[in-house]
Amino acid sequence: MQRWLAVGMFGLAALHPLAADTAAVLPFLNKTPNAPSLDWIGESVAETVREAFGITGVTTLDRNEVQEAYRRLSLREGLALTEASVMKIGETLDAEQVVYGSFQFTPPASGPITTGSLRVTARVLDRRHMRAGPEFTETGALEDLATIEAHLAWRALTQIAPTMAPAEAEFRSLRTPIRLDAEENYTRGLLAHSTEQKEKYFSQAAHLDPHFAHAYYQLGQIHYQRKEYKLAVASLEKVGLADIHAHEASFLLGLARFQTGDYKGALQTFQMIAAAVPLSEVFNNLGAAESRANLQQASVDDFRRALDGDANDPAYRFNLGYALWKKGDFSAAAESFRALLDLDPNDPSAPLLLARCLKKQGPRSNPDPRLDNLERLKTNFEERAYMQLKSLLAPATPKADRP
Repeated sequence: MQRWLAVGMFGLAALHPLAADTAAVLPFLNKTPNAPSLDWIGESVAETVREAFGITGVTTLDRNEVQEAYRRLSLREGLALTEASVMKIGETLDAEQVVYGSFQFTPPASGPITTGSLRVTARVLDRRHMRAGPEFTETGALEDLATIEAHLAWRALTQIAPTMAPAEAEFRSLRTPIRLDAEENYTRGLLAHSTEQKEKYFSQAAHLDPHFAHAYYQLGQIHYQRKEYKLAVASLEKVGLADIHAHEASFLLGLARFQTGDYKGALQTFQMIAAAVPLSEVFNNLGAAESRANLQQASVDDFRRALDGDANDPAYRFNLGYALWKKGDFSAAAESFRALLDLDPNDPSAPLLLARCLKKQGPRSNPDPRLDNLERLKTNFEERAYMQLKSLLAPATPKADRP
């Protein structure tokens, strides 16, 4: 198997500033008789197409959003969908393009199961023009699933966003080889319902292929949610900068390092992300790490940058006031805390800190343990919204003059 690589920290999308329609990719239906154990193949195909769209700049709904649409419409995954149902899913997701399809596996007469024949069929429904395109099909041995998925993804891309589709040879070069059994375990982990089962499959995928960054990213998320921060760091550090999840993994890595007390490491991680994706939540967390590392002016500057992005966010208001108070700028800190209390009169810490500011009492004057380490972190990371906005605001690429 293979998985998509991003290009550096920005991804191939940076090479294609023109926005395309939003796309949704549905799980591919298993039409193999009496073989529910092969459902993972349909999810693997869908994930491959989503990632392929993502790295080429097409705004693509993720798997969780697609599942939520199924739930809202009371549709069961694993059942054939009518064109009307596909249209409804696209409407629910506000996706102009919907990719859907099916697959069927024919076991070999003899020999390894991986030599059996796989047939994958796909269609693209254009909701903007209220029509579905023609079917297109890929066939081959199961052991060639990576090749089948790559060609199918490229053909889907040429239908949805032909101007954003690179040459097929370039497209294929963006994939890194992954063992088929590792891909199967990874996909089964995505499909698993319990966290324990997910961890089991992702761990097996990472064991089978130690270079499988996607598996480490998923494990890092599980460990972070469990507050197993050191384990989260160990997993997330294995997600390279060329992986499609690089920014999300780095953001989570910065949070995990912060929680372990590695403020210098967290600071460096958030600095790197801020250079690529200058979001308010990144500057906020960078400021928090700088504050803990006693880099007070730097923390004030970065909390101001966060606040510039959202002046009504109480966390940003609090953090700026807190950093100014730690720095000894009591007048500016008091102004920030007053603004915070206008936004949230019930903030638990602002009244006490405001009182300290009015008395010009800093952290070392009459120390109060209730006022230690109060920086507020952001755990949301809205990279996709940022990339969409960046794409919309980018100037159109001029067409070359024809000879």
